Amino acid sequence: MKQMIPGLVAATALFALHATAQDALPADLETAAAAAEAVTAEVAYIFDTLLFLIGGILVFWMAAGFAMLEAGLVRSKNVTTQLTKNIALFSIASLMYWIIGYNLMYPGDWTIAGWIGELFSPASLDPVAAADLDNGFSVGSDFFFQLMFCATTASIVSGTLAERVRLWPFLIFTVILTGLIYPIEASWQWGEGWLYDMGFSDFAGSTLVHAAGGFAALAGAIVLGARHGKYRPDGRMQPMPGSNLALATLGTFILWMGWFGFNGASQLAMGTIDDVADVSRIFVNTNLAAAAGAVAAMLLMQAMYGKVDLTMVLNGALAGLVSITAEPLTPSIPAAVLIGAVGGVIVVLAVPMLDKLRIDDVVGAIPVHLIAGIWGTLIVPATNSDASYITQLVGVVAIGAFVFLASLAVWLILKATMGIRASQEAQISGLDISEMGMEAYPDFVQAK
Repeated sequence: MKQMIPGLVAATALFALHATAQDALPADLETAAAAAEAVTAEVAYIFDTLLFLIGGILVFWMAAGFAMLEAGLVRSKNVTTQLTKNIALFSIASLMYWIIGYNLMYPGDWTIAGWIGELFSPASLDPVAAADLDNGFSVGSDFFFQLMFCATTASIVSGTLAERVRLWPFLIFTVILTGLIYPIEASWQWGEGWLYDMGFSDFAGSTLVHAAGGFAALAGAIVLGARHGKYRPDGRMQPMPGSNLALATLGTFILWMGWFGFNGASQLAMGTIDDVADVSRIFVNTNLAAAAGAVAAMLLMQAMYGKVDLTMVLNGALAGLVSITAEPLTPSIPAAVLIGAVGGVIVVLAVPMLDKLRIDDVVGAIPVHLIAGIWGTLIVPATNSDASYITQLVGVVAIGAFVFLASLAVWLILKATMGIRASQEAQISGLDISEMGMEAYPDFVQAK
């Protein structure tokens, strides 16, 4: 009986909608056609708005995934600080995207005066009970959905710089990243700016979100330096295992689940049967790319080292997801599997490369989000004939240069003015004590 209720409700709603339209039909056929078209537009408005809201909720859940992944991959003496950063960065992103980011990302007026004007124009909603059907969806649903992408960019930075960046400098950087840096570069494509005009294609943000977060993280890692004791004077790398691989695995599955909203809702429409079919196609390609990334990382680890590293498998799945994000709609299933598998291979090869360069990335976010994001963006023309390899390369270079240089400047200013690196003593005792004054696991004796 319970299973029949949703069907009965839907049938009743459709009957009522049909009856209302019939009652309103005038004798004039042209007016009748216009009335029928209005009903269809209202239905599309409802379903498109619903797609944004459900997709936004799924992407919001990714914030929990990042928190659990990072809490599992840092040492126990730094878990509370990492959790604090994750909830704080999402909260800051929400406020900054409302105050500045949303309207800066969709300026409409591309003059300097127009941009400056949007700096002082917070986002607003449709009036109560006065939706604008011409938009195709509610303004609130669009703001809610786009905000989640902004917050994701900051989450990527958090994991890379864990265990040695001080709390408040990181949060100040988050203010600038979510309020200015991300909205500006995202406007070049999603705000129909100059990259959009060139034909650049990044369906859900392999570069606009993930590689951008990776570039910001890379700039921070270079300025901040490695964790105390990570790289020995003799050139060897000191392993620093995470505190809880169960949490890290849970975080990966949460991120995997949230990605269906990340990619699926980026279809931006669910008002026709073609749109719904495309959303389901995106779901399938997204899932299989993640699976291929995990399996490829596992097989390559076994072949190269004779053992499987769980953290590599987890990051392999995430790299597969990042890789397919630039174009999850047009690839065939075999193509999606191949794209995701290459992402998994990238992780296994890039992590030791970063260690050789003495770039300390605690959670492997740079290989997963930056390098796999670039791969996914550059390979788009292989399955999407509307894209160009040259244009894709121009987009990656432009976004990368802007985000990296802007982030580098902010990190250098923060370093010179207030300092960004925790002291050696704080790193040894743990940031939970030095930054927070509380521990995530107070009942356990922590190795110093």
